[in-house]
Amino acid sequence: MKKLTHIDNEGQAKMVDVGAKPATQREATARGAVYMKMETLRLITNKKIAKGNVFEIARLAGIMAAKRTCELIPLCHQLNLTSVSVDLDIDRRKNKVDIEAKVKCTGQTGVEMEALTAVSVAALTIYDMCKAVDKAMVLSDIMLIEKRGGKSGEWKK
Repeated sequence: MKKLTHIDNEGQAKMVDVGAKPATQREATARGAVYMKMETLRLITNKKIAKGNVFEIARLAGIMAAKRTCELIPLCHQLNLTSVSVDLDIDRRKNKVDIEAKVKCTGQTGVEMEALTAVSVAALTIYDMCKAVDKAMVLSDIMLIEKRGGKSGEWKK
């Protein structure tokens, strides 16, 4: 049975010691979505949201968030990320914006949390920029899709 790595034998929180682990190439991909009204999607597409270009600001917010994950999530290690990409795609049939983040580094621990944080903050940014016209938006389906590197190797959903 697997044990929680961030809890010691007394049940207290601890940061995992990765000092003895070799640095390897690490990659993670996460996805999520923001569901909204058709009109909100149309406003985003036509760049008519008063706060600016929703996709570019959400992309930047996601990249910045990935870089600061260790400041947001307790017990996450600070990582020297080598690449962060955030892609946003419109799905008109389902009135949603799909978000995908890919994060890479060479390090002693994985980048799953950085990819998930990038997607989450990009989604929150879309909500923030569009809430004046659509408070009923739903942030959904945020999940890890795949990871590579480290002792556990490759994992795909």
